[in-house]
Amino acid sequence: MDAAALRTRRRRRGHGPRLLLGLALAAAGLAALPWLAGAAATATGAPAAADLPALRVELGRRLFFDPLLSSDRSTSCASCHRPERAFADDVPVSAGVGGRLGRRNTPSVLNVAARTSMFWDGRAETLEEQAIFPIENPLEMDLPLEQALARLNADPSYRAAFEAAYGGPATARSLGRALAAYQKTLESGDSPYDRYARGDDGAISEAARRGRLLFIGKGKCADCHSGEDFTSDRFRNIGLYDGAGLADRGRGEVTGNPADDGQFKVPSLRNVAVTAPYMHNGMFATLREVLEYYNDPDRVVPGAHGRDASMSGPLGLDAQELDDLEAFLVSLTDARYAPLLEARR
Repeated sequence: MDAAALRTRRRRRGHGPRLLLGLALAAAGLAALPWLAGAAATATGAPAAADLPALRVELGRRLFFDPLLSSDRSTSCASCHRPERAFADDVPVSAGVGGRLGRRNTPSVLNVAARTSMFWDGRAETLEEQAIFPIENPLEMDLPLEQALARLNADPSYRAAFEAAYGGPATARSLGRALAAYQKTLESGDSPYDRYARGDDGAISEAARRGRLLFIGKGKCADCHSGEDFTSDRFRNIGLYDGAGLADRGRGEVTGNPADDGQFKVPSLRNVAVTAPYMHNGMFATLREVLEYYNDPDRVVPGAHGRDASMSGPLGLDAQELDDLEAFLVSLTDARYAPLLEARR
């Protein structure tokens, strides 16, 4: 099923049950749920087919919050993708085991079910594939996959959980599927702008309305940040690569094609106001810095290599227009994270 079809299906069915499940599980942290006890079973004792999605989501949630998947048992997926920070982090690059710093800023894992590539450089095509990379990465969880699977299968509780959810012991495939199953429940779609789009004209301010028009028009934001989640799911070079101080090749590192150097995945803008710092390297601390960069990229990075032609010159946005554009971006914040907006002021 392609991304468009998945989105259509989600809209028809509604976000409610999956969203409520994701919120409840995230709020619960590591609290265990009775995901085996009380589950409906067939005559053979195996879970009924209808129960499997819930079993898989709960297993994935448990894995997401469990530091057992790191070499020194200190770091979990949630250590960097923090639920209270909209499943992102608030530092330029997150620390993994032993305090080792990663290479790139931690993106949010909200609204990832329909994404067509993962990581800033797109080195994984699916959530299931993506889930394994941080476990083995020496700067993150630093645990060889074979050891991770051995730990899970040596744990009676996990072994029973994998048996119930996937019909056997933990494997690379079932581990990736479980983590992806949980992440697919992490939806965010109750922002002021969502309410405005559904017909509530008073849901956003006049400034945000003006900002929306700038987003679509003069600001050129919608050229890349389009669709329900405000991302084209493509790779673009926005001028943060000069081969010297800014030397991360991004997509070019994966493809080996110099023409792709400096290209990074266009991120979703949902909850962008509460997921600072910004860009693949976390170089901008505030939304205003981001907007001022786009307004005049050469002033910030004068020697960029291969910057996209759509950013060939200044946008010419004045101070009021920058304020309005920022107001629109703030309106993309889910109601759950509204308290974080107060904290940033």
